[in-house]
Amino acid sequence: MSSLFPQLDEDELRALADDVQERGLLHPIVLDPQGRLLDGRGRLKACEIASVEPEFVTYEGGDPSGYVLSVNLRRRNISKGQAAMISAKARSESEQPPGSGSEQTTRSVAEQTGLSLGRISQANMVLQHAADLVEAVINGAMGLDEAYSIARENKAKANSAEVQLARLREEDPELADRVVEGALTLAGAWAERTERVEEDKRQRRVATRLLDEVVPPLAQARGTRTFGRYDPDYASGTPITRETIAHAMTALAEMDQVWQERDLP
Repeated sequence: MSSLFPQLDEDELRALADDVQERGLLHPIVLDPQGRLLDGRGRLKACEIASVEPEFVTYEGGDPSGYVLSVNLRRRNISKGQAAMISAKARSESEQPPGSGSEQTTRSVAEQTGLSLGRISQANMVLQHAADLVEAVINGAMGLDEAYSIARENKAKANSAEVQLARLREEDPELADRVVEGALTLAGAWAERTERVEEDKRQRRVATRLLDEVVPPLAQARGTRTFGRYDPDYASGTPITRETIAHAMTALAEMDQVWQERDLP
C-alpha cells in the first residue's frame, strides 16, 4: 500500500538520512502482522544510507489500508489531486474489482480521507478510462483535472465505438465479427460497409433498368399477333429459339416468386 505514494527524490532522501543520522529515527517503521511494510519506506531507506539500525512496530488495527492512507495523506506534501488518485487506486486494488467506482466506494473513500466526493469521482474516472495516466497524476507529473478531461474524452470515444459496433452488427454481422477479432479496425469496417452499400445500390440500378426495358414490352405483347409475326430473318441479334423462350419463362417464374416474397404489387 505504501508503494502507491510517490517516492522521495534524491535530495529529500539525503536530507532525511542526515536528520536520522543526527537525531535518530523519530518515527518507527510500521509493519503488518505478516511483516509487510505499511509505512516508512523512505525512513527505512534513510536508515540504510545513514547506517542507523531501524526500529519496527507492528500495526494491530483492523484496517491496514485505511491506516496507510490516513498517515501518509496527513504527513506528505501532496496535492488534493494526488491524494484523490492514490486513495481511489488503493481502494480499487484492496476492496473493489477494477473499474468499480461505485457510489458507496466513492463516499467511503471521501469520508476516510477527508477529500471531496468530486475529487474521488474524478480519480475513479481516470482509473476506469485513462489508466495509463494514473501514475503521472500520483507522481505529480500531471494534474488530476487534466487527466480527468482526457478520461472523459476516452469514455465518450469508447461509448461512441460501442454504439457504432452495435449498429454495424445489425447491418453487417460478418464485418462486426472481423472487428472483434482484430482483423479490421472499426473505421476500416465502416469504410468497407459503405463500399458494399454503394455496390449494392449500383447493382440494383442496373437490374431495375434491365427489367424495366425487358418485362413491360413483353407484357404488352400478350394477346396480340406479335409472336405470330416473329421472323428470324429480321432479328437484329441472335435469333430467339424455343430454348430462349424456356429460359425466359423460367426467369419470369423466378421474378414472380421474388415479387411474392417481397410483397410487391
